[in-house]
Amino acid sequence: MNVLEKDRQEVTLVEGKKKLSDRFLDIIERSGNKLPDPVTLFVIMSFIILFASYFLSKLGVSAVTPGSGEVIEVVNLLNREGLIQILTNMVGNFTSFPPLGLVIVIMLGVGLAESTGLISALMKRTVLSAPPSLILPVIVFTGMIGNIAVDAAFIVLPPIAALIFMSVGRNPIVGLVVTYASVAGGYSANLLINSLDVLLAGLTEQAAKMVDPNYIGNATMNYYFLIASSFFLVIIATWVTVKFVEPRFGKFTGTVEKLEEITSVEKRGLRFAGISFIVYISLILALVVPENGWLRDAETGSLLNSPFMSSLVPIMLFFFFIPALAYGIGAKTLKGDKDVAEKMFKSIADLAPFIVLAFVAAQMIAFFSWSNLGPIIAIKGAELLQAMNFTGLPMIIGFIIICAFINLLIASASAKWALLGPIFVPMFMYLGYSPAFTQMAYRIGDSVTNPITPMLAYFAILLAFARKFDKSIGMGTLISALLPYSFFFAIGWIIMFAAWYLLGLPVGPGDPIFLK
Repeated sequence: MNVLEKDRQEVTLVEGKKKLSDRFLDIIERSGNKLPDPVTLFVIMSFIILFASYFLSKLGVSAVTPGSGEVIEVVNLLNREGLIQILTNMVGNFTSFPPLGLVIVIMLGVGLAESTGLISALMKRTVLSAPPSLILPVIVFTGMIGNIAVDAAFIVLPPIAALIFMSVGRNPIVGLVVTYASVAGGYSANLLINSLDVLLAGLTEQAAKMVDPNYIGNATMNYYFLIASSFFLVIIATWVTVKFVEPRFGKFTGTVEKLEEITSVEKRGLRFAGISFIVYISLILALVVPENGWLRDAETGSLLNSPFMSSLVPIMLFFFFIPALAYGIGAKTLKGDKDVAEKMFKSIADLAPFIVLAFVAAQMIAFFSWSNLGPIIAIKGAELLQAMNFTGLPMIIGFIIICAFINLLIASASAKWALLGPIFVPMFMYLGYSPAFTQMAYRIGDSVTNPITPMLAYFAILLAFARKFDKSIGMGTLISALLPYSFFFAIGWIIMFAAWYLLGLPVGPGDPIFLK
């Protein structure tokens, strides 16, 4: 008997009685599902932001940016200038909405891979040969390290995980939820250094120079802690899924495609796809491995700030498109160019609900940015933590909690750190803590509430994916399913961080907790 079956039997034996946690999540689910449609909700939030900008600007609400001393004031968007800004930028807000282009471009490749049967064949090959007990932790781990592909992981991994779950008789929505939670909540857990590490290190170095002009930051300053977190969070996410999430959704009642043995035609298609994949990867390696590779930085030879990192979205497109095309030819699911075009048309047509949602979400986020409400709330929250005069470990934990709450309002990790870094890095340096340690504390707070923040635009994509399996599913259902991940990620990560602190372990190569 596996852990999931045992857990479901225990729930059944309760005979109608529910645990306190289940009752709490039921309340969240019912309350959330009573909210208007997400499109309407974003419209309402947009008006709230507009009216807040009017009243708070009249009250003269402002904040002082640490370091520069610049005064940030609430900008009134309900005046002549605001109206002109709203109307003239409405189209631009939509077309420049970061997830929009990324989703559409990647789905051209993913959609072709799905419609030709490549993903289905790969799942059958993988699932039929993998122990069922390892499917969930492998999916979680893949989500954790998926941020190496930047935000593409939010688009690519959840629907694939959903199909894998459904193929083994588990609820596909659970596959969506756990993968999204792993990518979002584990955003600061990885085995590889990525562009976010570089970006945050640069901001940390700039803030640290306010105290020590000779301080030099590096992208590996949190590397030891990030590696340990990758494995630790896999355990937590797997446990939360089995203990809380799967019992809530129960067995999937929709159409389940049972896995059958791979046919000879599918094997031929997979051989074609495999050969094309090897050729494509070899080409990419030829462009990035040599020191003078075309996709490296022309001046420094670096991969981190390079054309390669800037080209990840089109690289991901062809990562799916080329093997899908080869599979379709080999498995004879593509008869010609018209079939290719038709299947790509279908993949974009399926994105219609997301595109509508993206339009209103883009306006709301733009209003929030123009009004300066986000930075002011962030600075006021930091000032509150300073006023509470915590010291030692309680101060660090308080800082993590403040960052977690601010993350509900400002989803961008770099934007928040650009505001908070100049406050907390110097303050903690004066208390004897290294900038690397402060940055790691920030990254925990920045990650744990990612799964439940509405400011992370990919939540809308998750809802669109979920409605492909259950058209009646609402925001409350998803939030109640994601909340346990945020809660236990926060608890577990803080405990791990406290143990790291008490043991005095370095958070990265050459980066101890305390300044020498």
